[in-house]
Amino acid sequence: MTSILRALGLIGLTVATLPITLATPAATAPCPDVEVVFARGTTEPPGVGGTGQAFVDSLRSRVGDRSVGVYAVNYPASRAFGTSTPAGRDDMSAHVQSMAANCPSTRMVLGGYSQGAAVVDLATTAMPPAVAGNVAAAALFGGPRSSFADSLSPGPLPGVGPLYAGKTIDLCVPNDPICAEGGRDWGAHGAYVSSGLVDQAASFAAGLV
Repeated sequence: MTSILRALGLIGLTVATLPITLATPAATAPCPDVEVVFARGTTEPPGVGGTGQAFVDSLRSRVGDRSVGVYAVNYPASRAFGTSTPAGRDDMSAHVQSMAANCPSTRMVLGGYSQGAAVVDLATTAMPPAVAGNVAAAALFGGPRSSFADSLSPGPLPGVGPLYAGKTIDLCVPNDPICAEGGRDWGAHGAYVSSGLVDQAASFAAGLV
């Protein structure tokens, strides 16, 4: 300790008189102006997934000099829909509530692709009403809206919560079997970036944040 204090030129001070500054979460990780909370699609590797990353990049290009944080919903994104989707719901809900409490000025944008869109549906119906004001927008891509998609889950999934409906854009590429009734084109389910719908959603969200 003596050598450390000497090196700092503080040998004449006692430890009790040394100024102590503790790092706080706000100091080490400032609250972003905008945060995207995104749930990836089924079987995509951990992270926000391809559609999610394209959405984040597109949104960043539209919000000027405002900072954009990203939170990848931590859930299995597996085909065990009865447990995977609720796990995503719980993680998204917990994160949104934490951000609302700790970063109240941050404008959150919820997003989800495929199963991830169902995560948003479930989370927005489960979260306390008080946090809805902290969420500026939601963007859903290829969400489970068809009878075929319902057949993969324990039962029909709810739509987005009523407090979020007016600030949600829900997009479906034509003939996508997951979101279009009678859809048969599996290629359509992977075409949200190439179809321009990701950019459309980013423009929608940018107008609300």
